[in-house]
Amino acid sequence: MNDLDQLVSAAQADFAAAATPAELENAKARYLGKAGQVTELLKGMGALSHEEKKTRGAEINQTKQRIESLLTERRQALAEAELQAQLKAESLDVSLPGRQHGMGGLHPVSRTMERIEAIFGSMGFEVADGPEIEEDWFNFTALNTPADHPARSMHDTFYVDTQAPDGSGHLLRTHTSPMQVRHAVQHVKRHAAALAAGQAMPEIRVIAPGRTYRVDSDATHSPMFHQCEGLWIGENVSFKDLKAVFADFFRNFFETDDLEIRFRPSFFPFTEPSAEVDIAFASGPLKGRWLEVAGSGQVHPNVVRNFGLDPERYIGFAFGMGPDRLTMLRYGVNDLRLFFDGDLRFLSQFR
Repeated sequence: MNDLDQLVSAAQADFAAAATPAELENAKARYLGKAGQVTELLKGMGALSHEEKKTRGAEINQTKQRIESLLTERRQALAEAELQAQLKAESLDVSLPGRQHGMGGLHPVSRTMERIEAIFGSMGFEVADGPEIEEDWFNFTALNTPADHPARSMHDTFYVDTQAPDGSGHLLRTHTSPMQVRHAVQHVKRHAAALAAGQAMPEIRVIAPGRTYRVDSDATHSPMFHQCEGLWIGENVSFKDLKAVFADFFRNFFETDDLEIRFRPSFFPFTEPSAEVDIAFASGPLKGRWLEVAGSGQVHPNVVRNFGLDPERYIGFAFGMGPDRLTMLRYGVNDLRLFFDGDLRFLSQFR
């Protein structure tokens, strides 16, 4: 074995002994660095003759290539070993199921609200919207409930600012009836010219679904809850129409003709006469039990005047129902608070 073969063998042994990339680079420097053994051999060629340079130069270059090849092999071996060690330390169990993104869905009360809007929409009712921080006039006064009216005590109200002696001020709306007032007032303004000319005004037929607020909380009440108020005003709208609307709505909502509807006399300052609406199912777990589901009545003349209409010519009915309670009945839920606790175990049942 000549000196160049011995040099290759020595480099191979040193490369094999290097356990880390840093050690391998140090070994490389001993052979291929600026002061390495191969570099020194190339520098020593200056003392050789022209013919010897050709032969010796070719041998040294071949030796250099062999050493570089050994270096590359060792680098790859160290990189592969490092990868295997990393994979072993950070091993993945590929048999485990992957992480899936949960599927969202509509809240059960939102489902009920959409169902209410769809059913009343099929009967020609528009859907009104309005602010949740409401003016006292729209929430109470326009609905025949002035500042000194005892019916105000029926509403445990969140006031946003100090109520003035005349009842003005702002509050979190206690019902969605203010949206009816706003809608009716705008409707009358749009048709003011026709009314001034004695022409008939198009009927007001609207529902007002939304959130409302009262200081109340137990298994069947929440400080924030939902209501859907309805209003139908025209020249020939009667209590008979009210009963027909409710019969059609509840049979469509609960998807059964197997129920009864009854009206009980009641009191609301914005309707006269007024009635509570009860339903009873002919089958199922609530069979034969009367359940209060809405309030209703003929719109009070004072309220019609506040709309800007003549109560001698325009008449109609209003009603209000609780979508939260309807949701409880539809899905068999016995505690209203479940709708607002945010428990995914409960809510995921309605996806």
